[in-house]
Amino acid sequence: MDIRILTRDITPFEHLVAGHLCDGLNNAAIADATSHSEKVIENTVSRAARAFGIKSDGETNIRVLLALAYRSHFGDSSFDKLGIDCSHSKIGPDGRKYCDKHVE
Repeated sequence: MDIRILTRDITPFEHLVAGHLCDGLNNAAIADATSHSEKVIENTVSRAARAFGIKSDGETNIRVLLALAYRSHFGDSSFDKLGIDCSHSKIGPDGRKYCDKHVE
C-alpha cells in the first residue's frame, strides 16, 4: 500500500471527523457527536482517505490507514486524551514530561 502524505488540504469538517475516528469512534458515534447523518460521515471518511491517497481495495481497512496517516501528519492528540505517554517521553529539568521527537 502506497500512502502519500496529503494530496490536498483537508477541510475543517474532515479534520473533525478524522480526529473522532482517531479517538476510536464509529460512524454512528461520530454522526451523533457532529449532528450529521452516518452517510455524511461515511462520505467524509472516504474523502479524507482520498486526500491521503488511501484507496479501498477490498482488503484494506481505510479507517485504520486514515487514522495512522492522520496521526502521523497532524500529531497524536488522541493519545493525550487517553493519558498515554509517547514512547519518546522524557522528564525535563522542570519536572514536566515532554517528547523531543514530536514537537509542534
